[in-house]
Amino acid sequence: MSESTYHGSCHCGAVAYDVTFNLEALITCNCSICQKKGTILGFTPAANFKLLSGEDYLQDYQFGAKNIHHLFCKTCGVTSFAKGTMPDGTEIRAINIRCLENVDLENLKTSKVDGRSL
Repeated sequence: MSESTYHGSCHCGAVAYDVTFNLEALITCNCSICQKKGTILGFTPAANFKLLSGEDYLQDYQFGAKNIHHLFCKTCGVTSFAKGTMPDGTEIRAINIRCLENVDLENLKTSKVDGRSL
């Protein structure tokens, strides 16, 4: 599958972004936060992500090892993306695929990650 650019946002639209990546290597995770939020996640280097609006609406939540910045909109509460760093220092974005426009969720292939055991 080739890379495409997708537009994403939170529910109220205050936080909006464009991201370029492919919809492969998507995961669902059973860690304590992903299970409750029901996210489908895709990962991309930060260079492929452009926040268009809403930086001042983002609230950061961290837990456990505090490696991931779980960002959510202060107005509607939706987590449309998160920030993190790979072990090699590369900044990444974890995109909540459910927040992207024009994506057929029914036909996506996902892998399950046992985040609860990590």
